[in-house]
Amino acid sequence: MSNDSLYKRSNGRRLAELGKLAPTTFQAFNTFNQQAMAEGVLPVKLKELIAVAVAHVTGCPYCIDAHVKKGKRLEATKEEMAEAILVATALKAGSAMAHGANALASYDETGEDDLYTLASMTHYNEFRKENAELFRAYVQFSSQAMKAGKLGEKEKECIAVAVAHVTGCAYCIDAHTKKAKKLGMTKEELAETILVATALKAGAALAHSINALVAYDE
Repeated sequence: MSNDSLYKRSNGRRLAELGKLAPTTFQAFNTFNQQAMAEGVLPVKLKELIAVAVAHVTGCPYCIDAHVKKGKRLEATKEEMAEAILVATALKAGSAMAHGANALASYDETGEDDLYTLASMTHYNEFRKENAELFRAYVQFSSQAMKAGKLGEKEKECIAVAVAHVTGCAYCIDAHTKKAKKLGMTKEELAETILVATALKAGAALAHSINALVAYDE
């Protein structure tokens, strides 16, 4: 392996250094993370699939490696993981697409004071007019990613809600929370989903402390 590699599994042991440098906060995170990922109203296997999906959005290779292995130990199949990752892909693309409504409103200088309203989605149809074939391809991909497969629709909507909280797309949060509710998601399941996403987003920052420690010591 090249000596200039920025991501090495072997550097993972340096997380213990962070625990020594900021022990109280480090332990508080570990406690939160363990509770967020524990069996609850959502099964642990689904939480790990959510974690795998979110890790692909945060772009944390440490998190991907750890949660894929944990999911595998819980008998998540490669096909289930692939579907979870494609839901994350669709949601990340969907966030960019949804924000296109804001871009079109800004371009047209509509003078709207609110930058983020559901009414802004009316601008969305302009994409269909400008490039119907490309827009249709995006919609077909997104729809296919959310169809029941190895994972059920409700499971996929759980993943979608979690990813939407990481992309920070209010449109996606609104749409997928409502879809998940229609599929039987309880408010308790919603809360656990969001807290898994929270743990993974925080965990990605924590995991990258490995890189910071390496860089600091150079």
